[in-house]
Amino acid sequence: MTVRECYEKMGANFDNVLARLGSEGIIQRFALKFLKDTCIFTLKENLEKKDVTEAFHAAHTLKGMSLNLGFDNLSTVTSELTEVLRAGSLTGTDELFEKVMEQYNVTIACLTELQNSLA
Repeated sequence: MTVRECYEKMGANFDNVLARLGSEGIIQRFALKFLKDTCIFTLKENLEKKDVTEAFHAAHTLKGMSLNLGFDNLSTVTSELTEVLRAGSLTGTDELFEKVMEQYNVTIACLTELQNSLA
């Protein structure tokens, strides 16, 4: 699997990311680092604890990484969750987090497939 194929499979626009980052190698390196990131777990933990401030920070970080890496579907749903948390609310966050997890799992599955194809 190529990086482009990975992005296409997850519903992301590879060409937009390529235009910003400049090379497939750079995209690959940073995209695969996303597999090691723990923001999603921090987000989940803080939503469970009902800690809006810390949940916001984790969601905002995840949104930023997703945007920078061009993970369009993940960044869209994470952005929605971030804005609810930014307002200091937990209303609807359970449903939004489910959507985030769905897209996160798709993203991780594609990146894992890419990583395995390179091994």
